[in-house]
Amino acid sequence: MTYDADILIVGGGLNGPALALALAQGGLSVAVIDARAAQARAEDDFDGRAYALALASVRVLQALGLWRAPLSETAQPINGIRASQGHAGQRASPLFLGFDAAEIEEGVMGQMVEDRYLYRAFLAAMEAEPKITLLSGARVVAQSTDGGAASVTLDDGQVLRGRLLVGCDGRESAVATRAGIKRWGRDYGQMGLVCALEHELPHHGIAHQMFMPSGPLAILPLKGNRCSIVWAERTATAQAINALSDADYLEVLRPRFGDFLGEIALAGGRFAYPLRLTIAEEFVAERLALVGDAAHGVHPIAGQGLNLGLRDVAALAEVLVLASRRGEDIAAPDVLERYQAWRRFDVLRMALGTDAMNALFSNGNPVLETLRGLGLGAVNALPMLRRMFIREAAGLKPDVPKLMQGEAI
Repeated sequence: MTYDADILIVGGGLNGPALALALAQGGLSVAVIDARAAQARAEDDFDGRAYALALASVRVLQALGLWRAPLSETAQPINGIRASQGHAGQRASPLFLGFDAAEIEEGVMGQMVEDRYLYRAFLAAMEAEPKITLLSGARVVAQSTDGGAASVTLDDGQVLRGRLLVGCDGRESAVATRAGIKRWGRDYGQMGLVCALEHELPHHGIAHQMFMPSGPLAILPLKGNRCSIVWAERTATAQAINALSDADYLEVLRPRFGDFLGEIALAGGRFAYPLRLTIAEEFVAERLALVGDAAHGVHPIAGQGLNLGLRDVAALAEVLVLASRRGEDIAAPDVLERYQAWRRFDVLRMALGTDAMNALFSNGNPVLETLRGLGLGAVNALPMLRRMFIREAAGLKPDVPKLMQGEAI
C-alpha cells in the first residue's frame, strides 16, 4: 500500500504545526492540511491575540528548535501571578494569592507569546522541514478508513492517503464529527472578550487574575507597556459591551481593570467568543486521533487551552515515534489507546478543575466571597503549598512527555 504521508494532519493553527514538527523530527512524514492560506496569516499585523505558555510548553518549543530569535526576543517572561477577587469600581480585596517565579529554581513560570510571532516561527520551520508537506488553503470535505489507511478528499478533488489521520481542527472539529465521535459539556452562559491594551505604567511581568461576580478578568503581560486581556462576562452583557465603540468599551472596562497600570488604551483588534466546556467522548477512533481543541475545550479561567494542546502534541508524538521505531503499526488500536490513556485523566482533571473554579468565583454570594478571600490568603501564607501551586502552573510535574522536559524523542 502506498501513502502520501505517514500522518495526515487536518488543521494548521498552532497544535497542527507543532505536532508535524515533532513527528518529522522523529522520522515520520507528515502532510498538514490548512483551510486558511498560510502566507496571509503570516502577514497578519498585531491583533492582540497572545498565549500564556507554561514553562513546560516553552520546553516543547525548545525541543522543536523554535525557541530562538526572533521568537524568543518577542516573548515576555511571566515573573509572577497575582490572583484576587473584587467588584467593578472597587479596589481588589487585600486577601490575595501571589506566585513569584523566584520561588522555583527555573527562574520564570512561563512566557507570553503573541499569536503572529508563534505562527511565523512554526511556518518557517515547516517550510524548512523536507518531511512536512503543507497544503495551504485546502479544505477537507470527506474522510474514510479502509483498514490499512486513512484517506481524505480535498475540495479540489485530490485524495490523500496516510497511515493515521489527526484532527487539529478546533472545537467544532469536522474530523471528529465525520468519525462519529460525540461530545459532552455545557454552555457557561458567558462570553470571553479578548483584546490588547497599552498602559502607562510597567507591568513587571506580573499576570493578574481578577475574580468578579460576572466572570474572571485575566491581565497578561506583553512586551513593553502592553497587556492582553481575557474578560469573561454574562453572555447578554458581553454582547452589549462588544457592540460598543472603542471609547465606550474602554469606559466599561476601566472600573473593572483598575488604575494600577495607569491610563489604558486599546491596541489591536477586539474579539468575542462563547465560553463552553466541550470534551470529546473518545480522543481516538479507527486510524484517527484528536489533538487540542478538537479533543477538549475548557474554560479560559486558568489560561490552559494551548498548554493542554501542546501536552497532547508531546504525548501523541512520543507514542507514535516510539511505536514506529519498534516496527509497530502506528495507527493500531493499542498504540492509539496509549495516547488516550496518557491524556484523558489530565484533560478531565483540568476540565473539572476550571469548571469548579468558575462556579466558585463567578457569583456574588457574600458568604462564598468571604470564604474565597480567606482561602486565597491562607494559601498565600503557606510557602510549601504556594510553591506546589507555582510548579503546577508552570507545568512542572511528573509523567510528562520528553518534549515537555525539553528533550528530543
